[in-house]
Amino acid sequence: MNKNTFIKKLSQSCAVTFAFAAALSTNLVLANEAPLVSIATQDAFFANLKAHCGQAYIGKVTVDNAPASSFSDKALIMHVRKCTKTELQVPFHVGDDSSRTWIISKTGSGLSLKHDHRHQDGSSDVSTMYGGHTIDAGYPQVQSFPADQYSKQLFVELQIPQFMGNTWQMYIYPEVFTYRMVRQGREFRIDFDLTKPVDTPAAPWGYKE
Repeated sequence: MNKNTFIKKLSQSCAVTFAFAAALSTNLVLANEAPLVSIATQDAFFANLKAHCGQAYIGKVTVDNAPASSFSDKALIMHVRKCTKTELQVPFHVGDDSSRTWIISKTGSGLSLKHDHRHQDGSSDVSTMYGGHTIDAGYPQVQSFPADQYSKQLFVELQIPQFMGNTWQMYIYPEVFTYRMVRQGREFRIDFDLTKPVDTPAAPWGYKE
């Protein structure tokens, strides 16, 4: 093989390699940008809540069939604090208690709801990251999250096995956002007024400003 033929073949080989690398890079970018949830109703629900990113709202307990709890006489504020393409972080402040953050995530097979509970020093509470995962398409306004296996195991270890039957629900309409928990013999519901944003609170415990 003479020198010119060798150079020509080397150039062709390099061109093929570069084209393959470019195609692979493009595919990786597209894969990273692809939405994790393909069900339209779940995407719509996620988008409806995400539309309130940066806003905080006052809530009130509208249903509670258990004896009066610490929620009864405290200011209740939800703050749609941090939003990405796949995760929404929504701190839930109860008076001066900023230990709770709801985390709604796209998982590739639906939506997940987790309750991140922290101590004031930022460390995790023993009862944390419990929640559930959607098992059906739901609606743009309503999604349900039956307790997942991690949560059931946690509840057994914490000696509250009745919580294994928990289903958490979230409703979002133009004027109200609702957080609801139900199980046999128990119902708890808070409604937040989306028509009147309030000052955003400080970061929840364990999170940076």
